[in-house]
Amino acid sequence: MPEEKYTHGHHESVLRSHRWRTAANSAGYLVPHLRPGMSVLDVGCGPGTITIELAAIVAPGSTLGVDASSDVVAAARSAAADAGCTVDFRVDDAYALAVPDASFDVVHAHQVLQHLADPVAALREWARVAKPGGLVAARDADYDAFLWYPEVPLLDRWLHLYRTAARSNRGEPDAGRRLLAWARAADLTAVSPTATVWCFATPADRTWWAETWAERISRSALADQLLADGHASADELEAIAAAWRSWAAHPDGWFVVPHGEILVRR
Repeated sequence: MPEEKYTHGHHESVLRSHRWRTAANSAGYLVPHLRPGMSVLDVGCGPGTITIELAAIVAPGSTLGVDASSDVVAAARSAAADAGCTVDFRVDDAYALAVPDASFDVVHAHQVLQHLADPVAALREWARVAKPGGLVAARDADYDAFLWYPEVPLLDRWLHLYRTAARSNRGEPDAGRRLLAWARAADLTAVSPTATVWCFATPADRTWWAETWAERISRSALADQLLADGHASADELEAIAAAWRSWAAHPDGWFVVPHGEILVRR
């Protein structure tokens, strides 16, 4: 499989965004299907906040979180220790998991397929390690469906630049709408598709969301890539960061992030 390039990178602003994610705000479509004693594999677990909460729900069942980044896996292990939660974390390949066939009751992935050059192959691999009768669960944002108010032209530019960078890395930023199609292409037939959103509209939520993106667009691996590829200048990226902060300060500011979701029964 092709080597993947993670568009966001692992700048602190990215990890701060990932640490905000919980089972409630990012896996609500899956949680009602979980039971104590189940085994869970979390693919692309990041710093482990969702993984740790899933582990608490299925305890005393086993939970394994895997990620391609050794630094992120180390952070997840530290978070689990701080939470007093027994979770195994390790580095692994989403396309070729070091896991036997039919090992887990649930295989979960949040915001992973959008970054993969071959999401269909990844879904086939995740289905391989799910037990008969088990679930494969995936949730991904759909960038082209992002909505915000008031209209800020520089945020339109931000979205264009992000989608350009993600696609140059062979990802698909508008993944949410494609999850059902990818599952069918992977020969997975018992698929339940749904959609939910994140909404950032309170002053605190706007400030938090805007600051993560202001830093990402001006200081993270995304910024480095856009500059290196000649898609934007440093001055333009700083202007976009300022536009994010200006949007957040507006009392009518509102931002919605739609997500597609699939539950696949094996």
